[in-house]
Amino acid sequence: MSKKNKAPKTYYDRVHSWGRISTLSALCVLLMFPIAICLYLNVFPPISGVLQGLLKLIPTYWTVAVVEVLVYTPMLGAGGTYLSFVTGNIANLKLPCAISAMEGANVKANSEEGEVVSTIAIATSSIVTTAVLAIGILAFAPFLESFTNSPLLKPAFAQVLPALFGALGAGYFIKHWRISFFPIIVMIIVLIFSPGMGASTLLFVGIVASVGGALFMYNKGMLDKKA
Repeated sequence: MSKKNKAPKTYYDRVHSWGRISTLSALCVLLMFPIAICLYLNVFPPISGVLQGLLKLIPTYWTVAVVEVLVYTPMLGAGGTYLSFVTGNIANLKLPCAISAMEGANVKANSEEGEVVSTIAIATSSIVTTAVLAIGILAFAPFLESFTNSPLLKPAFAQVLPALFGALGAGYFIKHWRISFFPIIVMIIVLIFSPGMGASTLLFVGIVASVGGALFMYNKGMLDKKA
């Protein structure tokens, strides 16, 4: 087919093209930092040590990576998925922003409108997060050590992540309490018997429990549209 007769690229074609470019570019930038340190210090880890470390991480992180793509993509859309996986903080920031924006615009995640709204929300979230972090670092850098070492405030810093995830999850648990009940019970039981389990493994267990519990309740007729 000649270039003149070639069909013009669609929105999704451009999203995937630029998404692949941005993902590969971000990966190269991330890898260049340790490579630059090795070159500057003239110290290189042995290949056998790197492979041994990767073999310990692959079963967990690669599995979670595949599961996250399958779980998040239908909710975030193509553009939102590329942006989220490049900028990070999907579960505790990008996903809530995208869902809140789509609910506010009254659009579905799997629609073209939802795709656009999700992408704009995640892009805005990334810009705002970067700006807030930059301002916070510049403003609180002189006082950070005194804050973190203060006997009065130090216990609060240890509870930042639990408070953040609790605040984000509470609204969804209340709104969808039926399908939230089973995974919460499963996670509590898992943490009782294995309190030191890694966050990535816990995420995978929670996803399996959520999907399995929702399917079981749906097949038993225990769910309706408001569940």
